[in-house]
Amino acid sequence: MADGKLIDSKTGEAAVPAADPGAAQLAARQAGRQAVALGFIAGYVDTLGFVALFGLFTAHVTGNFVLIGSELARPGGSSVTIKFLAFASFVAAVALTRLYILWLERGQAAPLRSVLWLQLVLLLGFMLAGLAALPLTASDTPLALLAGTLGAAAMGVQNAAAKLLLANLTPTTVMTGNVTQLVIDLVDILRGGADTSIHRRCAKFLWPILAFGVGCAGGAFGFVYAGFYGLLLPAALLAWLALRAG
Repeated sequence: MADGKLIDSKTGEAAVPAADPGAAQLAARQAGRQAVALGFIAGYVDTLGFVALFGLFTAHVTGNFVLIGSELARPGGSSVTIKFLAFASFVAAVALTRLYILWLERGQAAPLRSVLWLQLVLLLGFMLAGLAALPLTASDTPLALLAGTLGAAAMGVQNAAAKLLLANLTPTTVMTGNVTQLVIDLVDILRGGADTSIHRRCAKFLWPILAFGVGCAGGAFGFVYAGFYGLLLPAALLAWLALRAG
């Protein structure tokens, strides 16, 4: 408790009393903004990394598994080194984020803000390593590998934060489950079997999906027109989220 307010032990934010519908609505709007912003960031960074680093996915590992299998089956294809290193970096970032959150919680600190700052530092490292690697002629040069591992680490932090600190939000990095749930809910709405909770859930899933899609387009155009400097946009969004995390 601080200044007479109950504090959520996971996020460090003021807990919302169940009997206060106005506060609950405010918290729901804040969660919606977080989901939209993080969905945009994930789509943007993933696509920019894919375009810049020879087909590397930074926000999730499933796509890299597919590409590793494809490239191993084609002699003379692209190097898979960057994808293996990105996977290792992603896993390490998730593990270290878990330990970092536990350490922050033991010190009674608000972990969400600190974790978002950590993601921001890694994302800026991705940008700087990418700029230093120019001109990019191959995926297995040392600076290209460094850029890929830092980008994957940044998104590993976001994935871990989504599970550990923002479990109430719609998933923001992988949209397959979101699209599946949205289609199921839309079918129920169209058949007249939906209640108000399904309508609310529909909106909850729709906006992050749209934000992710816009982010994907933004990341592609961002790299084409601004190169790795295009990462300044998601970096600014992360800074905004961190400052509002309380």
